[in-house]
Amino acid sequence: MTKFLWIALGLCPVTLVGTTLFLTVRTQAAEAPASEIIINPSEQKMTQQKIAQLSQSNSTLQSVTQQLDETSFDEINQNSQTTDALAQVTSVSQLSDVQPTDWAFQALQSLVERYGCIAGYPDGTYRGNRALTRYEFAAGLNACLDRVNELIATATADNVTKEDLATLQRLQEEFSAELSTLRGRVDALEAQTSELEANQFSTTTTLTGEVIAAVADVFGDERAVRSGEAEGSRGDLDINTILADRARLTFNTSFTGKDELRTRLQARNITPFTRTGTPGASGDTGTAMTRLSFDGSDSNDVVIDDFWYKFPVGDIADVKVDFANSDFFDNIYTFNPVFESSGRGAISNFGRFNPIYRQQGTAGSALTVNINPKGRIGLSLGYKAPNSNNPDNSFGLFNGDYAAIAQLAFRPSDTINLGLAYAHSYDNAATDSVTTNNSISVSGGTGSNFANNPFNNAATSANHYAAQASLKLGDRITISGWGGYTVALNENSPSQSAEIWNWAATLAVQDLGKEGSVLGLIFGMPPRAGDNEFGGRRDRDTSYHLEALYRFPITDNIEVTPGAIVIFNPEHNNDNSNIYVGTIRTTFRF
Repeated sequence: MTKFLWIALGLCPVTLVGTTLFLTVRTQAAEAPASEIIINPSEQKMTQQKIAQLSQSNSTLQSVTQQLDETSFDEINQNSQTTDALAQVTSVSQLSDVQPTDWAFQALQSLVERYGCIAGYPDGTYRGNRALTRYEFAAGLNACLDRVNELIATATADNVTKEDLATLQRLQEEFSAELSTLRGRVDALEAQTSELEANQFSTTTTLTGEVIAAVADVFGDERAVRSGEAEGSRGDLDINTILADRARLTFNTSFTGKDELRTRLQARNITPFTRTGTPGASGDTGTAMTRLSFDGSDSNDVVIDDFWYKFPVGDIADVKVDFANSDFFDNIYTFNPVFESSGRGAISNFGRFNPIYRQQGTAGSALTVNINPKGRIGLSLGYKAPNSNNPDNSFGLFNGDYAAIAQLAFRPSDTINLGLAYAHSYDNAATDSVTTNNSISVSGGTGSNFANNPFNNAATSANHYAAQASLKLGDRITISGWGGYTVALNENSPSQSAEIWNWAATLAVQDLGKEGSVLGLIFGMPPRAGDNEFGGRRDRDTSYHLEALYRFPITDNIEVTPGAIVIFNPEHNNDNSNIYVGTIRTTFRF
């Protein structure tokens, strides 16, 4: 039924008010000046009685209208979808598609002159032939009641009659079923809202969680040894299958709606498969190349894992302050979006992203500024001190180990992303009663022993350079890759330096077999000390990393990821046999 036809159904102006405003669920009434109401005393008393009878229903209708601003109903969506906002008019002549010859012209003109509550579209049209639903009619009727009540209460109407009120009452009765339905829906919404408010965790904080349960094992003949190391130190690769876990609870708090304070609690007991320095020790494979992305053990003690505050500086920059356990890869875009997550991405440590983002490990405080973070060209600057909580000599915020990073990101579209990064780091092996473990890790613990500790625990500074890219081919395929080059200097003997290289390429095929699934392949060379002027700590051969995984979603909150890693010539030593790592990672998110 068209709007013009609804206008024709009512003989009184009040009816016309209601029908005209039903272009949309949300209607706005603008006040129009009018003279005083001319009603004799008996009629005035009768009018006030009628209004009192309608006030309760009117109040209900008003709350319904407010709910309709936020709640969509199928009937409205199907018949009244429009993105145009309505604009108040003061003269019917402002409506370009309404002519004096139209049969509803006088009715529309009367609405404008008497009630001032007719709305048109911004383009100056009324669109009188557009259909409206009974729900729209019910919502618009409420707006009419509001306007009439306003006019009567302020004594500014000139012709509000008993017939008008009788018509309104008849319309209310006719649409009682629709009004009752809407009232029931509103009551249900209010009950649900009350329940949520009564049981909500916090008005400023949300809680999320992730739990990983993993079965993993390592296969091979012997432990890996470094280039030039005596073969007799190998020992058998005697590692049993493990079942271990990692649980995280994350509290995200916002005080302004734009800032974020994160506090994350973690418990884990996943023994790393790595070089321990003690042959035969738990999880010892002779090389850090076999580490899993989600490993680490605190014997399932609960500790604070993430603790930072982030806030915007207008639209120019985002500033993030890490108070503990900082990581550059959590603060700066890594250009490997599908595999960067430890819980849902690559199963290896090396396969997640370029090692340049791992400088100084997961420790200490940091400050990161991302300039123009939403733009096509962005600049990221970061500084971190892993022993910032220690006030003793060789430690602290500025007098101990540190790393500084700068990255220029070029992201012209969602399809292609390019980045150039530079980092400078300083490592010493100083320890005391506060800092009991301070190993040197130039390559973030992902390459050979020589690539991480090129000068045998001597204080080391390094300049790191990296280039990375990510390319999306359609909606399902993403290709990423990186290359890295490091020049390390022996601070105890500045004439000695070492050159370290690494690279990798990744392929992700999404929604293969099921929506949300990922098939992943990763191939690359872990950090390798190709040249070193210190005592023969040079990698003579080349290792290669090959990884395959398939992430399969069981539900929206449970994913299972079987995967395998092959390390060819571990520790960049051709005399080492290949090492194989297999795992089935199950991730629960809530």
